[in-house]
Amino acid sequence: MSEFDGLVAVVTGGASGIGAAIAARLHSGGAQVAVLDLNPADADPGFFSVGTDVSDRASVDAAIAAVGERFGRIDIVVNNAGIGAQGTVADNDDDEWARVLSINVTGIARVTAAALPWLRRSPSAAVVNTSSIAATAGLPQRALYSASKGAVLSLTRAMAADHLREGIRVNAVNPGTADTPWVGRLLASADDPEAERAALNARQPHGRLVAPEEVADAVAYLASPRSGSTTGTSIAVDGGMHELRLRPE
Repeated sequence: MSEFDGLVAVVTGGASGIGAAIAARLHSGGAQVAVLDLNPADADPGFFSVGTDVSDRASVDAAIAAVGERFGRIDIVVNNAGIGAQGTVADNDDDEWARVLSINVTGIARVTAAALPWLRRSPSAAVVNTSSIAATAGLPQRALYSASKGAVLSLTRAMAADHLREGIRVNAVNPGTADTPWVGRLLASADDPEAERAALNARQPHGRLVAPEEVADAVAYLASPRSGSTTGTSIAVDGGMHELRLRPE
């Protein structure tokens, strides 16, 4: 048997980038996958996809209800939906702060809360939240984004403590700068895209962007029933950016 046989996984933001890689990885491990995304038409047509706005509780509740009705169970929730933000604390107004935090942080609470009744019935319940290297390292021009991802990391620990005795494990993955459509758009808007890509590659000790599939493998480990003693922690997939201090070549 594959490790996820018989299990149903919900992946938010699963239509593209890291989310799409996560959905594919869980499916390859035997899971039935439901993708919750603002743009469900972009998802793999082999997955059950539901248009979902994680900043809207009614939308989230309806999407989770649809997954439950379709599969009769939910075992794994991957809270991957999120948006980026650039600038210092002076560069985003209150509305933008509220929007980013609602999607990146409160969105996790909305989705998980809606799925809790299903997770409590599962023999292999797991939640995995997508945080970021921005939660553990100070990056320039990322004040709002870093604040949101730091909150995700703290929220992950609190959720793990709250739900451990209900049989629900909660962990996070902390990607470095990954080769995703969002990063591609940032590069395209730069004055010198090639120089910007080279700088992002060099910022990570292993010298390149993180592949979405590498993040997906870490999520699969955290979500797997084989990882029953792993909860309240995070895995960095960042080429050593957080922990290593290499001498210049």
